[in-house]
Amino acid sequence: QVQLVESGGGLVQPGGSLRLSCLASGIIFRLYGMGWYRQAPGKQRELVAAITSGGSTTAADSVKGRFTISRDNAKNTVYLQMNSLKPEDTAVYYCKVRYIGNDYWGEGTLVTVSS
Repeated sequence: QVQLVESGGGLVQPGGSLRLSCLASGIIFRLYGMGWYRQAPGKQRELVAAITSGGSTTAADSVKGRFTISRDNAKNTVYLQMNSLKPEDTAVYYCKVRYIGNDYWGEGTLVTVSS
């Protein structure tokens, strides 16, 4: 059974940093690409950043230079380091894996950027 559990969200002031973690189980983690998505109130879910099984990364233009995705295959965990946070980064952040043609999502972790 594939499970993804996000953690690390919280309240942070503008300009601050957070690191999100997503622990995966039920898959051979090192074989799969992973993605971080976010959904702000009243908006559609959007891709934030993704990392392939080989470690290549992509990021949305809105977060390039501020957010970094990485993975630790020994810990079955993908991370999202978020720096220089802005109020518009406020959202629920989800990780996702596509496994045997199906998308699996975690329950999300809330990030609130506010003074």
